[in-house]
Amino acid sequence: MFKRIIELPDKHSLFLFGPRGTGKSTLLQLLYLDKKKAKQVLYIDLLDDDIFERYIRKPQSLENEIKFINPRPKIIIIDEIQRVPRLLNLVHKMIENDKLIFILTGSSARKIKRGAANLLAGRAFLYSLFPLTSSELATNFDLNEVLRWGALPKIFQLTTDKDKDKFLQSYTRTYLKEEIIAEQVTRKLEPFRDFLEIAAQSNGKIVNYASIARDVGVDIKTVKSYFQILEDTLVGFYLNAYHQSIRKSQRLKPKFYFFDIGVKRSLERTLDIPCNPRTSFYGEAFEHFVILEIFRINCYLEKEFRLSYFQTHDGGEIDLILSKPRRIPILIEIKSSKNINEIEVRSLAKYAREISKESDNFQAFYLSQDTSKQNIDGVRCLPWNVGINEIFKTS
Repeated sequence: MFKRIIELPDKHSLFLFGPRGTGKSTLLQLLYLDKKKAKQVLYIDLLDDDIFERYIRKPQSLENEIKFINPRPKIIIIDEIQRVPRLLNLVHKMIENDKLIFILTGSSARKIKRGAANLLAGRAFLYSLFPLTSSELATNFDLNEVLRWGALPKIFQLTTDKDKDKFLQSYTRTYLKEEIIAEQVTRKLEPFRDFLEIAAQSNGKIVNYASIARDVGVDIKTVKSYFQILEDTLVGFYLNAYHQSIRKSQRLKPKFYFFDIGVKRSLERTLDIPCNPRTSFYGEAFEHFVILEIFRINCYLEKEFRLSYFQTHDGGEIDLILSKPRRIPILIEIKSSKNINEIEVRSLAKYAREISKESDNFQAFYLSQDTSKQNIDGVRCLPWNVGINEIFKTS
């Protein structure tokens, strides 16, 4: 059992979103279904076919069932609520009239939004759960293993490479079947299947919609809708290009990152390829890992940074920028090397000065696997884990 960073309220209804297999049910059982609280909690699992059939046919039966339970539960957990979004009308009513607390989980915001666009109009707080972070893994963390297999909790229950490979292959097939076919978000599965492999190969690169459309054999509009499906089913997220004007940044092409390295590698069919240090494959995986760590922690700690990348005027890139209104942006360069490259650091300092429009007052971090801690030309050069902690402690 891993101690998760996320903190959920005890006395307020909430949505807990997250891709399948990130540990939502396990977390809720730990928080709400221990021996002291179990009698106060009603747990409804909509992945159970019998329960699903009952509520999909007659959602109003939920209210009647709760009324006749003695003692009446104080908390109702509904797992995978997106399978029966019509239940949300009843949930809304019971929160208002009966003062019950509902804990609602989902692996897709898409279907919920179609069934209840306002997500209970703020009556339930919104939270997200992701694969495990390095701090949550604690002594179980092994960088090379995470770069190869990702950080879904199930991975750390498996002991052989063969089992891990089989699990990830099964996971991606299940996603295709349950999230795409069952929700009927796309009518033609075959081009979408091809798209997934190409999108995984393009992970962390600037999205070229036209090129992907040609490779998949569909139009650009369809490719954009496919990426929207990935966002809505929580399988990935966009990293927009940085500009001080949000409107102008939206005109620039984004990057796209899958929510887990292992899932990405399974989709692109590279699980059998070694991820060796000092290779471009390793460098890309390490950058993906650090961005996922920052993305997850930013969400868990509710820091509300906007994450972007920056394409420089001379063709270079800054891997990550964390920004907020009226705050000096934080520039982050990510390198898998065990040695600091001083030329890269000074280049980062130059761009940080330009973006912040300050010669001295700027924030820039060079995160690598070098174990030393240095300050070069105003840039904090730190081991990646130390740097991430410093960024969020001081922000």
